[in-house]
Amino acid sequence: MTDHGPIPLDLGPQTRAVARLVAAVRDDQLAGPTPCPEYAVRHLLGHLLGLATAFRDAGRKELGATTDTDPQAALPDIGPGWRETLPRVLDELAEVWRDPAAWTGETRAGGVSLPGAVAGAVATDELVVHGWDLARATGQPYEADPPALTATHAFLEASVDDPSRGEIFGPVVPVPDDEPLIDRVIGLSGRDPRWKP
Repeated sequence: MTDHGPIPLDLGPQTRAVARLVAAVRDDQLAGPTPCPEYAVRHLLGHLLGLATAFRDAGRKELGATTDTDPQAALPDIGPGWRETLPRVLDELAEVWRDPAAWTGETRAGGVSLPGAVAGAVATDELVVHGWDLARATGQPYEADPPALTATHAFLEASVDDPSRGEIFGPVVPVPDDEPLIDRVIGLSGRDPRWKP
């Protein structure tokens, strides 16, 4: 650990929530649709593995192929051993971001240079939103970690008027303020919270 002060958020509860969803995915669901139109379940799992690896290395400031690859460059997929590899990398991601140094300085992910604190916020958003995607696609209940969900809501709300938003998220899907926070987060991410396979 370093003397950079407390960490803004422990990603462990959210990575464990995603790992529980991953563990319950059946082989016969891998070709099924997801809320990401271009992804089947297997591609969503491949994307989760890629982003967990990239943000683990970004937190370590180990910049290279894993942090420089544009996530849109190719359709992600899973390889053999994904059931063991993905939960392990999710654990490693959470552990790296428990070091306050991960949240400081500059780093890179998806080929984009960004401050450590922003990278941590993006990693949180990816875990929360794609956790919902995976749960919906595979018919599982979903409980996002409350602090991670709150942080993701703040992150997405701050991006609503950002002109570059369209490169990352779809158009906001309006969700009433009295709906659950997860539904409002999903709407801000450009998804319809009522989506079903």
